[in-house]
Amino acid sequence: MNSCESENGNNKCCRSGVAYVIAVLGALLIVAVLVFAMRHYTQPPPLGQARAIERAQKLGELRADETTALLSVGWIDQAKGIVRLPIEAAVQITLREWQNPAAARSNLIARVEKATYVPPPPPPKPSAFE
Repeated sequence: MNSCESENGNNKCCRSGVAYVIAVLGALLIVAVLVFAMRHYTQPPPLGQARAIERAQKLGELRADETTALLSVGWIDQAKGIVRLPIEAAVQITLREWQNPAAARSNLIARVEKATYVPPPPPPKPSAFE
């Protein structure tokens, strides 16, 4: 006699297999419902016409500001002497300065040190017991 069959001839293995299949399908159904609920709660509302126009205007202003910053001269840090240059002017200056690489390198190192200089902290106050 097979170990899966009972005395009445019913197959217990088949019934337990069906129970497992139903449990797995139930779990998958629960996951599908959770995924659907999360998609429903996490999607932003659709854009209205007014909001779309406002976003397009802000994007246009941002692009105009970026173009102005790329193509115009301006101070980044006047105290340290850091200037913003147009790209073409910066390329021309770089090509002109790097005709002599040794001088250009020493100039570049001096400018980096000047731009990143942090003054030393003030000396500590003397102790009252000295």
